[in-house]
Amino acid sequence: MTLISAFVPIWILTAVGYAACRQGLLGAAAASVLGRFVFHLAMPSALFLTLSRMPLSGFAGRSLLAFGVSTAAVVGAGWLGASRLFGRGRGERPVWGMASGYVNSANLGIPIATQVLGTVSFLAEVVLWQVLVVTPMVLVVLDRHRNPAGRVRIRRIASLPVRNPVILASLLGVACSAAGLRLPSVADASLTLLAGAAVPTALVALGASLHRASPSGAAPAALATITALKLVAQPVVAYAAGLALHLSPPQLLAVVVCAGLPTAQNTFIIAQEYGVGETVANRAVVVTTTLSLATLAAAVALLG
Repeated sequence: MTLISAFVPIWILTAVGYAACRQGLLGAAAASVLGRFVFHLAMPSALFLTLSRMPLSGFAGRSLLAFGVSTAAVVGAGWLGASRLFGRGRGERPVWGMASGYVNSANLGIPIATQVLGTVSFLAEVVLWQVLVVTPMVLVVLDRHRNPAGRVRIRRIASLPVRNPVILASLLGVACSAAGLRLPSVADASLTLLAGAAVPTALVALGASLHRASPSGAAPAALATITALKLVAQPVVAYAAGLALHLSPPQLLAVVVCAGLPTAQNTFIIAQEYGVGETVANRAVVVTTTLSLATLAAAVALLG
C-alpha cells in the first residue's frame, strides 16, 4: 500500500488531463500550451529551488557511480536501439535514450525514497546527476537537430544555457547553493508557487497528449523495448555495478530502487518542446509508471 499510494496521484492527474482533452475543455492546443508552460516557467523554477537548497558536499561517490553506469548503459542502448532496430531519425534517438534511462526522481522518487529507504539523501544526488549531466547532453543533441544546418557550433553550444531555461535555472541553482545565497522571501515565495505547478501541469499535459497522440507513433515492440530497458535492464545493471563496487546492503538497495523508478514526465515535456518522439515519450511515461510498481516491489523484497 505504501508504494501504491505514491503512484495514485500520478495516475489520477494523467487521467484528468486525458478526460479534459477528450471533453474539449482545454482546446486542441492544450498539451502544447501546458507543455511550454512547464518547460519555460514551472520546471525551471522547480529545478532552481531544488538545486539552490541542495548541499553540494558529501556525495556517495561509489553509489552515484553505480547509478551513473546503469544510466549510461540503458540510455546508450535506447539511443542505439532507436536507430539500429527501429530506424528512427537522429532527432528522435536522444528521446528514446532519455525514455529508457531518465528516472522520475522528483514527484515519485521522493515519496518512495522516504518510505522505502528512510532518506532522500542519495535521491538528491541522482537529481543532480540527471539535471547537470544527462539533461544537458540530451538538450545539446536536440538543439543540434533543431539547427537547420545540423552542425555542432561551439558558439551555439556555449549559448545553450542562456537560450534553454532548464539548463540556465539548473546552473543558477547550483551557483546559489555553492555560494550559500538565499533569495529574498518574496522572490522565494513566488518561485515556490510557480514550481508547485510543474508536476501537476506536466501530468495533465501528458494525459492530454495521450488523447491526441497517433496510435502508430509508438509501436508495441518499440514501447516494449524501452520498458524492458527502463524497468529490467537499468536496475539489473545498477545491481551488478553496485556489487562490483562493493556497496553495502543499504547503499545497494538505494541504487537499485532509484534505478527502478519509471521514466520521468520531463522526458515527454522535452520531447514536446523539440517536436520529436512525443508519442513514444508519453506512452513510455505511462507504461513504465504503471509497471514499475512490480520492479520496485521486487527490489525491496530481494534487497530490503
